[in-house]
Amino acid sequence: MNEALLRSLTPGVLAVLVRRGADFAAAEDAVQDALVEAVRVWPADPPRDAKGWLVTVAWRKFLDATRSDAARRRREDLVDDEPAPGPAPAADDTLQLYFLCAHPSLTPSSAVALTLRAVGGLTTRQIAQAYLVPEATMAQRISRAKRTVADVRFDRHGDVATVLRVLYLVFNEGYSGDIDLAAEAIRLTRQLAAAIDHPEVSGLLALMLLHHARRAARTAPDGSLVPLAEQDRGRWDTESIAEGVEILQAALARDRLGEFQAQAAIAALHADAPAAEETDWVQIVEWYDELTRLTGSPVVRLNRAVAVGEADGPRAGLAALAELTDSLPRHTAVAAYLHERAGDLATAAQLYAEAAGKAPNLAERDHLTRQAARLNTSRLDRLEENT
Repeated sequence: MNEALLRSLTPGVLAVLVRRGADFAAAEDAVQDALVEAVRVWPADPPRDAKGWLVTVAWRKFLDATRSDAARRRREDLVDDEPAPGPAPAADDTLQLYFLCAHPSLTPSSAVALTLRAVGGLTTRQIAQAYLVPEATMAQRISRAKRTVADVRFDRHGDVATVLRVLYLVFNEGYSGDIDLAAEAIRLTRQLAAAIDHPEVSGLLALMLLHHARRAARTAPDGSLVPLAEQDRGRWDTESIAEGVEILQAALARDRLGEFQAQAAIAALHADAPAAEETDWVQIVEWYDELTRLTGSPVVRLNRAVAVGEADGPRAGLAALAELTDSLPRHTAVAAYLHERAGDLATAAQLYAEAAGKAPNLAERDHLTRQAARLNTSRLDRLEENT
């Protein structure tokens, strides 16, 4: 069996059933039953039209389930409307699934899980392993999400920005268990870009490709984090960078700037620098100004302070940082870095240690702890040299 083929066909088949009037939960169950039937039948008798076969079988599975329901009148209407077997329609309803799975009534975590299940074609077990939660917990989350959107119909387009945020959440989960969520997010965003002509979709795809291109250089052999400035740029994926830049340039040419295009432009400037010291920080600050205008996000302003510190010196960066609340995530780590750049090693070491205690994950905590230890060792060495 070609698992990749089944996964690629699943969202389109599900969308057809929902468009025909099946509620989301029942349609999803019927599609899963059809996939089981395909695994049983196809090896010996492969269909000429795989999607058409799945649509026909899934619809019949749905009707079989409906016939056992008490709503006889609704059941009879659905039976009367059953289309004749034949090739599946050329129209791709997958786009509607993106909007359905990113419905505003869903929490971000539920929207991500439902997107991976319905559009990505992942099993509940795979999603649970990726998020390091019990399968039963993930099953409950997905079931609640399906019930929430059960009565939503394809009567209007949803919010593209919400869909993109959900896909970006998937991407930022990175890699866990057997599922590479970053690669899965790129696959789904490619699919979305093929279905909808929108510069921000292109911007997000470019951003993902540019970030993912640096993946191999982000960690040392022992698993420790490698900061951007210290990464071996020879390990960056130049093909992904070239593709990301090309997609970004086409999106920017349409003069409809959005936050993902601006973020991708910053990532492209980092990717374009042959060495860290050749990074065009002045232009990066300008893009952060655009991004701040678009989002008003304090996290964007925090990242801008780092860029200002590189472009105009650490004191300028600390001045920009002083305008922000110190309760922001990673504020202390940024302050430590800028104080180190300014030559205040004692303050920087203390701040690195404080930042380690606030780190959101073990890898970042270990990195910040090593930074603090490195500066403390350097200070002791200097004291010994002066005595």
